[in-house]
Amino acid sequence: MKVSDYMVEFLIKHKIQDVFGYPGGMVTHLMDSLDKYRGQITAHLNYHEQACAMAACAWAEITGRPGVAYATSGPGATNLLTGVACAYFDSVPCIFITGQVNTYEQKGDLTVRQRGFQETDIVAMARPITKAAFMVEKPEDVPAALDKAYSIAAGERPGPVLLDIPMDVFRGEVGEKPPLRSYQNETPQTLSCETCACEIMEILRKAQAPVILAGHGIALSGTAEVFREFARRVKIPVVTSMIAIDVLPADFPYAYGIIGAYGSRWANFIIDHSDCVLALGSRLDCRQTGVNKELFAPGAQILRVDVDAGEMANRVSRQERQYRAPLEAILPALSEKAAALPWNFQPWQACCAHIREELEKADSPQPGNLMVKEISRAAPAEAMITTDVGQNQVWTAQSWQVQDKQRVLFSGGHGAMGYGLPAAIGAAIAAKRPAICITGDGGLQMNIQEMQTVVRERLPIKIILFNNHALGMIHHFQEMYFEGNFAQTQDDTGFTVPDFSAIANAYGIRAAYHPDPKTLRALLGDQEPAFIEMPLPQSTYILPKLGLHKPIHQQEPALPPDIAGRVEEIYERFCSRENREETNE
Repeated sequence: MKVSDYMVEFLIKHKIQDVFGYPGGMVTHLMDSLDKYRGQITAHLNYHEQACAMAACAWAEITGRPGVAYATSGPGATNLLTGVACAYFDSVPCIFITGQVNTYEQKGDLTVRQRGFQETDIVAMARPITKAAFMVEKPEDVPAALDKAYSIAAGERPGPVLLDIPMDVFRGEVGEKPPLRSYQNETPQTLSCETCACEIMEILRKAQAPVILAGHGIALSGTAEVFREFARRVKIPVVTSMIAIDVLPADFPYAYGIIGAYGSRWANFIIDHSDCVLALGSRLDCRQTGVNKELFAPGAQILRVDVDAGEMANRVSRQERQYRAPLEAILPALSEKAAALPWNFQPWQACCAHIREELEKADSPQPGNLMVKEISRAAPAEAMITTDVGQNQVWTAQSWQVQDKQRVLFSGGHGAMGYGLPAAIGAAIAAKRPAICITGDGGLQMNIQEMQTVVRERLPIKIILFNNHALGMIHHFQEMYFEGNFAQTQDDTGFTVPDFSAIANAYGIRAAYHPDPKTLRALLGDQEPAFIEMPLPQSTYILPKLGLHKPIHQQEPALPPDIAGRVEEIYERFCSRENREETNE
C-alpha cells in the first residue's frame, strides 16, 4: 500500500473527517490520496497555511479529536508555525504534516545552508512549540510514526505534533495492509483521584468564602457537563479564565465571569477576598494572577488540580496544595462526593451577588461592550463564536452572554491576530452549525483571503468587523504611556484600512453596515455567509484594566470612593456576621 494512502486510511479510522491544507509540490501524493478517499474524508483548501493550522485548531476544540493540517516544504511549512504555536500554548491536540524534499536531496551533514529546493529544517523550528516533532525517513516507519503522533497529540495535556515527511517516503510502500502498531505514552505519575477528591471536599467544606476557578482544561478534557453538575451541587461561586468563558452559560446561578487583567471587577474582588480557591485546569498565568503572584488571593488556600507537572512548578502561593490528576477522572469523583454531602454557602453567595450588583455600577459601558451585548442577544442559541486578538477579543470575553450550547474560541496564550476567521471556518465545519467571527480592522487583514474559503464552501459564517480605523489596543497604550504619539496605529500615521464592504462584495459575500437589531438578528439567523461592519470611534478603550504591579482587584480606573466603600462594607458585614454556625460543618 502506498504510504500516502495508508496515512489517509489512518485518519479515517480515527474519525477525522476533515483536514485543512494548501497545495505544494512535496505534498502532491498526500493530496492525491485525499482525493481518492473523498467520500470518507474532505480536504478543505485554505488560502494561507497559517489559516490551515488555525482552522485545524478550532476543528479539534469542537470535536475533541486531533485537528489535522498539511503544508509543503519550505515556506509552506514555516507558514504553519503561528497556528502550531496557538495549538501548543492552548493545549489543543493537532497533527501537522509537512512535506519535505526527497531524502536523497537533503543536505544531511553538509555545511551548506540548503541542498534541495525549499529544503528547510522545520523539525528544529517546530520543536519548542510542539509536544513532539520528527521526520519519518523510511516508508516502513510511517505506521508507527502516525500512531505515535496521534497518541502524543491526544494524550495527557493535549497539544500539537509535527510530522515531516520527504516526498519519496510519501510515494513509498508500506505493504498491502500493515497492522496498526501500538504506541503508548508514558503514564504520568498522577495521584489517586479518590484520595484527591476526599481531601478537596474536606477543605472546601471548612471554608467560609470559597471560589472555584474554572480553566480551559475543562473544555479540552470534555468534562464541561460534569463540571456544571459539580458546581450545581456545591453552590460555590465560579469564576473563569478568559478562554474558559463558555464553561458555564451566563445564566448559571453561581457564575461570576472572568478574572484577570481585563476581568470583571466583581470576579476579581471575589477571588481576591476568598479564603479557598479550587483551580481546575487553569495554568494561573500572570494575566490571571497579576505579575506579583504574592498579591493574588493572599488570604486563600489554593487547591490546584492540573495534569501537567511543568505547570505545577510555577507555584502561585505558599498556601498551595497541588493535585496532579486528569480532570476526566477527578471531576466525576468530586461531583459524586458533593452529591452525598449537604452544602450551605448561601451567606457567601448573597455577599457575592450584592458585591456584583454594586460593582456593575462602577464603569460606563464602552461602545465595544455594548455592541457585543447587542450581537449576543441576536445570535443563534447554538452558534460557534470566534474572535481575533485585540480589543474585539476582550470585549467579547467581558460582555458575551454565553448560552448553554454555544462555544467561544480564542487564541489565548499565543494571542495571534488573524485567528478569528480561520477558526470560524474550522468550527463551522466541525459543528455543522453557524459560526460568528468577531474581528477588528487589523486582525481581519491578516487572513482576509479566507473569505474565499467561506464563499467556496458556502459556510454559514458571519464576519462581524469592529472598525475604528486604528489598531485599538496599541492606540490605547500609546495614549496612556507615549503622550498620545499614535505612531503606526491610525490612518494619518501609517495604518490605513480599505473599504471592507466592497472587498466582501468582491468575494461574493453580502455586506451590511451597522444594521438595526431586527436586521442583525435576521442576518445572524440564516445559513448564508454575511459580512457586518460595526463602526466605532477611533479612540476605543477596554475598561476596567489591571493597574501596573497592583493586585487584580485594584483595576483602573480606580473605583469611585462611594462604591468602594459600599463594597468593603458588604464584605465586612459578611466577615463579622454573628451567626457563624451556618457552615458546612
